[in-house]
Amino acid sequence: MKNYDTLSEAINDLVLQGYTANFNLKGDCIEDLDTDIPLHPADFEIDEIHRFEGMTDPEDECILYAISSTTHDVKGLLVNAYGIYSDVYSAELAAKLHTHK
Repeated sequence: MKNYDTLSEAINDLVLQGYTANFNLKGDCIEDLDTDIPLHPADFEIDEIHRFEGMTDPEDECILYAISSTTHDVKGLLVNAYGIYSDVYSAELAAKLHTHK
């Protein structure tokens, strides 16, 4: 797995690798914002995780997930804050996002 210096560098490179869907957290699933397709934890795999820490501001801390789903034939990216600024989501989804093979 490649190491990136910035979030934008990682996003640009992963988009070139085919991770083009824009995912968002939605309760017990992640959702493809372009198609409104919900992906539940059993429907997707986390291919890569990259953490970025803000140089001076804790609000800049985030995690980038490269996610794929053979069920829905889609690959995309999910950006989420971590620490005290992270979004609230279901326990099952949290377990999936915090576990990486």
